[in-house]
Amino acid sequence: MTITEFLSPVLVLIAWTMVMLLWLYALRIPAMQKAGIDPQEAADTKSDWKQKIPPGTNYPADNYNHLMEQPTVFYALMLFAATTGGQSSLLNTLAWTYVGLRIVHSLIQATFNRVMVRFMFFLISSLVLIAMTVLEVMRVFLS
Repeated sequence: MTITEFLSPVLVLIAWTMVMLLWLYALRIPAMQKAGIDPQEAADTKSDWKQKIPPGTNYPADNYNHLMEQPTVFYALMLFAATTGGQSSLLNTLAWTYVGLRIVHSLIQATFNRVMVRFMFFLISSLVLIAMTVLEVMRVFLS
């Protein structure tokens, strides 16, 4: 497997994150304009500007924030594996699984946002990331 093939899940999750960024702008900017919210008001942490726009408008933005959290561990882990000889078909399969689960998580959160449904995908994706980490730790420290 080439390094490009191995790191393709990383690129797909980065691209998906950009989709969520565009989605949040496509919903939030018009909603803020319609509600007459001055953009500077959004900078005030004590402002209740989010209460002035429809709740669903914030779902893609909330998900975008989530994509800035746990996936950073995924990115670091994949780059570590790629640069230290850890490319394996098992790790790559787990990486694609993680990316797929995170995309489904995003779609749930950005559309109907059922917390327990979303949480199940988050939990499963977290377990996949833990498995990936364990594989790398075992490869590095037990080989």
